[in-house]
Formats: sequence, C-alpha cells, structure tokens
Amino acid sequence: MSGIYIHIPFCLQACHYCDFHFSTNRKPAAEMVQMICRELVLRKNYLPKAQPIQTVYFGGGTPSILPAAQIGEIYACIRENFDCQLLETTLEANPDDLTPEKLNALRDMGIDRLSIGIQSFNDQVLRFYNRSHTAVESLQAIDKARKAGFRSISIDLIYGFPHADHSIWQKDLAQTISLAPDHISSYCLTIEPGTALGVWEKKGKFNAASDDFQAEQFEILLQTLDKADYLQYEISNFARHQAFSLHNSNYWKGVPYLGLGPGAHSFDGKHRGHNISNNAVYMRMLQKNKLPFQIETLDKHEQINEYLLTSLRTIWGIDTAYLTEQFGWDLRKERQNILADMLGQDLIQVSSQAVILTNKGKLLADYLAAKLFI
Repeated sequence: MSGIYIHIPFCLQACHYCDFHFSTNRKPAAEMVQMICRELVLRKNYLPKAQPIQTVYFGGGTPSILPAAQIGEIYACIRENFDCQLLETTLEANPDDLTPEKLNALRDMGIDRLSIGIQSFNDQVLRFYNRSHTAVESLQAIDKARKAGFRSISIDLIYGFPHADHSIWQKDLAQTISLAPDHISSYCLTIEPGTALGVWEKKGKFNAASDDFQAEQFEILLQTLDKADYLQYEISNFARHQAFSLHNSNYWKGVPYLGLGPGAHSFDGKHRGHNISNNAVYMRMLQKNKLPFQIETLDKHEQINEYLLTSLRTIWGIDTAYLTEQFGWDLRKERQNILADMLGQDLIQVSSQAVILTNKGKLLADYLAAKLFI
C-alpha cells in the first residue's frame, strides 16, 4: 500500500551539517500549510487508485516546529481526500518542541510514532552542530513522549564527530541503550558543500574525521546495538521487537508514495518526480493552482540500479527473482564474476532468493552496489 510524505520546510536555526531544504523564516508557515493542502487536493489522483494509504510521514525541516493545529490541518486533509488504512503515522521532532500539551494534541489526532532528532547526548557536540536543544532536553522529551502514550519512539544519532578517541560515541550509545527506544537511526557525519561545515572545511577551519575513524565508529555501533538486541534492518536503521519504520521500509522496497511540500519527492510506481525547492515559488505556483512538480522518467537501467542501491542496504537484500520478473535482468548471470569475488571476500551472502551484505560488506554498501550497476 502507498504512503504520503509531507515536507515541512521550516527550522528554528540551521544545523551546521544539514543540506536539506528548509528556511528559518517561519512567517509564511500558515500559508504554507494551506498550499500543502491545496497541492494534496490537486494531486490526489497521483497514486495508483487501487492502493489505499498505509503510512503518513511528516518530515523536514522540523515538523514539530509547527503548532499542533497546523499539523492537524494537513492530517485532516489527507484523511478527507484519500482512502486511509493507516498502520503508521510518523512525525519528526526536535526535543525542545515537545511540550506535554503538544504531545497530547499530536497523539489525539492520530500520530503514533515520533522520530526525535537527538544526534548526541554531549552538549559540546550539540553546540558544535548548532542544535537548538541540550542533552537534558533530549532526556526530558523522551520521558514526556512516553508519558503521553506514544507507542513507538525512534531517535536519531550522528557518529563520526572528530575526536581524539571514541569515548563520546561510546557514551552516546550507552545513554541511548539505557533509554531503550524502539528504533534508532544512526548516520555518519557527512560534510556537504554549502553547509557551515563545508565552508569551514574549505577554509581550513575544520577537519573531518578520517575514513578509518568513521569506520571504527560504525563497527562500534553495530557491535553495541547487536548486544542490546537491536536488529540492523537497513544500514542506518535498527529496531527492537520488529519495530521497523514501515514508511521508510516501503521506500526501499519500491512502494509508490506521494510527496507534498517544497523539495518533496514522489514515486507512482513508474516515474519519479520532485517539487521545486523554493518556498516562495512553491506557494506562488499553487496560489495559481499550478503544480510545482517536475517528472523524472527513469529508463530500465536506472530503475535496476536504483533497486540495487536501496535493496542491498537492507536486511532483505537484493531479490534476484524480482529483478528477473520485473526487468528481465538476471543478476546472477550478468554479474557472476563480480558476485563470486564479493563472496570470496566475505562481503556478501548468496541464497537461492537473495544477495545480502555481511557485516564486513556493510562498511562498503554503496560501493558494492555500484559494482553491480549496469
């Protein structure tokens, strides 16, 4: 079944590592909500008609920066215009936005999963990232969310902060495990051009951690979470008791979804597309009932490569039968020598149905997928 993603393009301040589309000017927030609802109505026939909506995901930006009433306005619009058989509704949130009143309102409207952007429990690191919250606020947010009755809580962490040793990362993981969240997403600190870190690096004011240091922290992540009974079901995602992100899992499995808001991406099962990443232009076009949407047509080879890249990162791996049935392309035959080499280096496991990464291979996931590309 399909999903809907809503991109809320506002943040309190700019994190020094972030290159997502957002604005710190929140004055047009109310109008933006109205235009997202208008886009939703104009595009309600985008998804295959036979597929009801299974998941809704509020991302950004910082969705939790909006008043609960504005989030509820979008959510109500979704329910009015789609056949909703919802199994999961997620809201990304910053710890400092989560008051008991807002949490209760979000819960009451039907949001049942929170993805909280912790990033680190070290205040020095948080200040360096220019995060708007403190470690204490992170702990308080998780406690308040549980008291409000949220059934599923995910937290985000960043590894790869340059330091003399791994002590900060080990403490972050120990604190995380003590909180026992249902789900953990953990990403390597990446230096993107145009971000504050990218500018500092170019000017010689900042040096990123070495590849070896980052790899060591990734291995610490895998070992620590495995001992704590978290299953790594995607390179950056871990869950206890099968509490996988259903919405994100559907992305990786090629399920259609509708993306709303500036910069949001969509996939109808055959074509991809994206909205313009400009708040003012996005709203101006929708005021004229014009869609700020550009279609991207992928040829067969591009679709195969995209599937290889996303599926190899998951616990389910590459479904070789799916490739043959969907695209008429036999991975085992076409990449026989490459697969044999990867197998010999203990980078992959090969069954009758799938090609799956080993822990050793997970360190090279995107590189290995590219080796299989057409």
